[in-house]
Amino acid sequence: MAKKSRNRTQSAPAAGEVGPRQPCPCGSGKRYKACHGAAGGAAPTFVARPFEGMPSECDVIALRELVPAATAPLTLKEGDRTVRLTTLLPGAAPAMVRESGDIWLGLQVQHSYGNPARDLGAVLEAALATEEPGIVGLMTAPGDGPSIQDLISDSSLDITVHDGFEYWIDDIPERDATMEAALEQANGGVMPTSRLTSVEAAYWTNVGTKEHLRWVMPHPEDELLDALARLHAAGKDSVAEDSRFVGMFRAHGLLAPVWDLPVGTGAEVLEEPAARFAADLDEALKGGELSAAERSARAGLANRQVTIR
Repeated sequence: MAKKSRNRTQSAPAAGEVGPRQPCPCGSGKRYKACHGAAGGAAPTFVARPFEGMPSECDVIALRELVPAATAPLTLKEGDRTVRLTTLLPGAAPAMVRESGDIWLGLQVQHSYGNPARDLGAVLEAALATEEPGIVGLMTAPGDGPSIQDLISDSSLDITVHDGFEYWIDDIPERDATMEAALEQANGGVMPTSRLTSVEAAYWTNVGTKEHLRWVMPHPEDELLDALARLHAAGKDSVAEDSRFVGMFRAHGLLAPVWDLPVGTGAEVLEEPAARFAADLDEALKGGELSAAERSARAGLANRQVTIR
């Protein structure tokens, strides 16, 4: 009996999506079909760069993965409802409709359906469909439909980093003891964080034993690694006195280089060095073939990456 062919025709994944035989973007080392794309998991296709095309993409990734408390107003393409993007809402709620009818969207949520931009779009659509105050959830994968960037204007986001979660109740004139106690508990886990003004999507934070600068960058990964290797080999990868470039996060298709800083550095002194580093990086991105020293530096950098999404 002739053996049945195991060859099957498979369509190529669409741009921004991950094919079943490709490595899973979660960083597990498994193929996608054996991890987040496993049969029976009811997980939709994992979108490698979900926020591509969204205004302030790098900042949105930082707010979702790195920043404890921040907000930014969103402008809808259609309609006049007031929408506020937040890092975190009470109970990690996907969205809330407030008494005023305003809509608050949360970036840091408990669900994960493969495309957080589509998840946000589905939640926003559900919130827009009601003016009844309360939490708007997302209990199952939303299926096909608009992503958040399809529903809002393309203007850059005006981001405010907060010292804590007071924005949770800043529209409530009368606060009771239960609200204040919940707020105090939530604020206990907030690390001091500031957004630099001289460059985009760079955030200083103090974790107690040390300080960090974490900077989400928009460049393609291979090109950015080459450029960072050139700067490292040239001794030009410092952002402050005694700072140390320690590696990178990979999140939602982009890299976020990380520097350790001595305690007491603060955010203000980083502004000028960060702007200088950005200029040096732009030049390094134009480079050609890597030298032997730069190739060695690149290999070291590639081993210092952690995938968080």
